[in-house]
Amino acid sequence: MRIDILTVLPEIFESPLGCSILKRAADKGLVEYAIHNIRDYTTDRHHKVDDYPFGGEAGMVMKIEPVDRCISALKEQRHYDDVIFTTPDGEILNQSVANTLSLDENIIILCGHYKGVDYRIREHLVTREISIGDYVLTGGEMPAIIIADAIVRLIPGAIGDEQSALSDSFQDNLLAPPVYTRPADYKGWKVPDILLSGHEAKIDQWKHEQSVERTRRLRPGLLDE
Repeated sequence: MRIDILTVLPEIFESPLGCSILKRAADKGLVEYAIHNIRDYTTDRHHKVDDYPFGGEAGMVMKIEPVDRCISALKEQRHYDDVIFTTPDGEILNQSVANTLSLDENIIILCGHYKGVDYRIREHLVTREISIGDYVLTGGEMPAIIIADAIVRLIPGAIGDEQSALSDSFQDNLLAPPVYTRPADYKGWKVPDILLSGHEAKIDQWKHEQSVERTRRLRPGLLDE
């Protein structure tokens, strides 16, 4: 998979993409990251990527020309399955969306900034709009990192134990069950006996019951889905 990220703040991505699973997946050749500074696709000497909105609203708007030039240049080199725009009013990122995107071969993620982007970008250049929640951030860089993380960890080989990803919360519309490790008794706080029993079928049943109970208590809407 190749992930191209379009941004006005490329330095933000150096640390997150250079750590943990995101870095190991790249080292294994499972994913390639390419960060593009949108300012490099401007034509004026000040590398201006924003301008005042028509209609007199407050704030500045990201211009269409440099974004179009960047996307067009990338599409001349390869096919992209999705051009994603990070925006608070997009579809909510969930595990199902991450699962779908992890099957893509190449994707572009456009990070919004300022008041927003010229709406023609959304009408003509973007294929999918994704939100990480009903709140507003300074820019789309953090959501882009979250989207990349959610996708890359699902690529076969990115995680040492692939079964671990399959048992994550939300994979089957249930929250994950409680997990424990050694010591089995700490300050009198004990691990449930069933997990120490060695009875695999009963342990699996307990885990499922715990998942259902936690989902019903904490996120009952998932059960309706």
